[in-house]
Amino acid sequence: MKYRILVFFALLLLICSCDRRKRAVKHFEGQAFGTTYSITCIGHTPDDTSPYPHEQIDSLLADLSHTFSIFDTNSIIYRWNKGEDVELNEDFLMVLHISKAVSERTDGAFDCTVQPLVQLWGFGKDGIRHTVADDTLAAIREYVGFQLIDIQGDSIIRKDPRVQLNFNAVAKGYAVDKVADWLWWNGYGDCLVEIGGEVAVRGSKNGKPWKVGIQVPTKTADGARESFETIELHRADPDIIPEDMFSAVATSGNYRNYFEEDGVRYTHILDPRTGRPERTNLLSVTVLTNSCAHADAYATAFMVLGYEKSAKIVKQHPELEAWFIVAEEDGKFTIMR
Repeated sequence: MKYRILVFFALLLLICSCDRRKRAVKHFEGQAFGTTYSITCIGHTPDDTSPYPHEQIDSLLADLSHTFSIFDTNSIIYRWNKGEDVELNEDFLMVLHISKAVSERTDGAFDCTVQPLVQLWGFGKDGIRHTVADDTLAAIREYVGFQLIDIQGDSIIRKDPRVQLNFNAVAKGYAVDKVADWLWWNGYGDCLVEIGGEVAVRGSKNGKPWKVGIQVPTKTADGARESFETIELHRADPDIIPEDMFSAVATSGNYRNYFEEDGVRYTHILDPRTGRPERTNLLSVTVLTNSCAHADAYATAFMVLGYEKSAKIVKQHPELEAWFIVAEEDGKFTIMR
């Protein structure tokens, strides 16, 4: 009996000791979608020697870039935009459906048919950014709008041959989801995936929530990157978000990619309803939800809609949380939730 008690306490001490040991943190980085990615995974023990899934992640991201890059002349979206008869894969169609859903929920403030406008304003690759005459803008707007495409199974029928797609405001978030999903299914149950500032997490960081920072808006495009508030990303209410989903966060802002002319700032975030750069009093929007693709798209739409309209949408959808950074007249800003 005394021997059994000693064995019991020995096992108890061993279990407690294991629980206190922090598991190994693995971190690796790379490049994708014209930006950088950063991935952190948690190993099972401090001396975990399982390999980094670096090559597999790079391969996955290369496949997604080949689907969504508007600069790759062999990509699916580039060829579709050129009018080629190209087979659309599952990722392409999934992002298209996500785009349609967010477009419908935001009264068209998000629209993936904006590619002609992106080119017109010079925000494409190597484009010359400039203001646009009203008559030129009116002519281009004739073939911009979700109503000009019809999704029929695995095909997209365009009602105007000049319609072109651009998934830049959703594809990066979708790629974050895909990488996080791959890591989860391959045994990396606790991980954080970040691509160009968009983030998705799974599980926890040694029992504590993953944390990400909201960036301070800068006055110039090359201003120093600083964070003023930290968000804890953790599994949300399972009644709202299924157990196999990830917490995700995406931010859209107008203080990094813009041009100025005659003292007026023109941002890369275009309002598909007017064809012009957004003109709200928002500096940035950070959206938290169960899908980084949705967070990415909503953040862009909310920049177009402004605080009041966006806040109403967030209130109507309990799966969404948002942080709005609103510009004040004195050059300062206010955080609204």
